[in-house]
Amino acid sequence: MNLPNKLTLSRIIMVPIFMLLIIPIPDWIFEVQMLKFAHPHLRVINEYIWEYGNYLAALLFLIASSTDGLDGYIARKRKQITRFGKFLDPIADKLLITAALVALVERNNVTSWAATVIIGREFIITGLRLVAASDGIVIAASKWGKVKTITQIVAILAALLKNYPISLWVDFPLDRYLMFIAVVITIYSAYDYIIKNANVIDFNK
Repeated sequence: MNLPNKLTLSRIIMVPIFMLLIIPIPDWIFEVQMLKFAHPHLRVINEYIWEYGNYLAALLFLIASSTDGLDGYIARKRKQITRFGKFLDPIADKLLITAALVALVERNNVTSWAATVIIGREFIITGLRLVAASDGIVIAASKWGKVKTITQIVAILAALLKNYPISLWVDFPLDRYLMFIAVVITIYSAYDYIIKNANVIDFNK
């Protein structure tokens, strides 16, 4: 396995670790009598997750996000583009963003509406690409697709960090405004893809 594919795979491996850092141990675990001996320790872990989980998850999310683009750059520079890499890279990108949004919704840091729009957009564009691929058409990444990804990453980081360090000086919901911008750009990027590739979808068939 070459270096670009290893970087992409590492991004996928980081997802469950990210989830462990941010999602508290569920309540039903504390109702299992067989685990009663471990309940005090599990409560300490939960308190740690509620207090520091977001910040540790933000660091891991930043590291994982930084590999997005780096793996593609190295693959192109070293001429190590592979079918496996083409398959794995978009999965890694979508899995990381989806995991972050789902976790933030569970922690009430992001609304389910925002998460649904962002995740739903990926389903729509993936479906469009599949239809195009069946006709031998390749839909390349657009400028707005890249802008969408950047705004989503910035908004998710702000939500994970709970607006730190701005929150030290002023009580301003920066994360909500950034997520709103990310949602708007996400919708527009979907519109841009569909309009530019409308010929792929034949409504008469």
